[in-house]
Amino acid sequence: MGIMTRWLDPDEQRTWRAFLTASRALMDTLDRELQRDAGMPHAYYEILVRLSETPDRRLRMSDLAEATGSSRSRLSHAVARLEAAGWIRREECPTDRRGQVAVLTDAGFAALAAAAPGHVEGVRRHLFDALSPAQVDQLRRISETLADHLTGS
Repeated sequence: MGIMTRWLDPDEQRTWRAFLTASRALMDTLDRELQRDAGMPHAYYEILVRLSETPDRRLRMSDLAEATGSSRSRLSHAVARLEAAGWIRREECPTDRRGQVAVLTDAGFAALAAAAPGHVEGVRRHLFDALSPAQVDQLRRISETLADHLTGS
């Protein structure tokens, strides 16, 4: 006996398409603005942010991949590009000979500091300014529920 497909009803379909369109458009817009204003895609910005928030501005590559929701190969490629820009350096992990640590350089911190005000303004302009305080609260609660569900937290 086959499994019955649980098709989306018209309201669910409208909701799904609106969510997909809005989330793609928001991320595309923020990515385009970061590329234009700071010379980096959003994925690189997020790597710099994660490193800037850790003690000594360093993280094991495996932890950085997990923190950014990136595959190890995609992260490795991004870190190589950031290393070439002088924004990150890689070091051997002292506790694991096979592991590597990504370290945010002073130049990388400066690049992040220069990019952050424009990026935060873009997030405010494209997301928060379009929503009421009640909608912001709803979006946070919905997003936390989805994140918990999808990450098993």
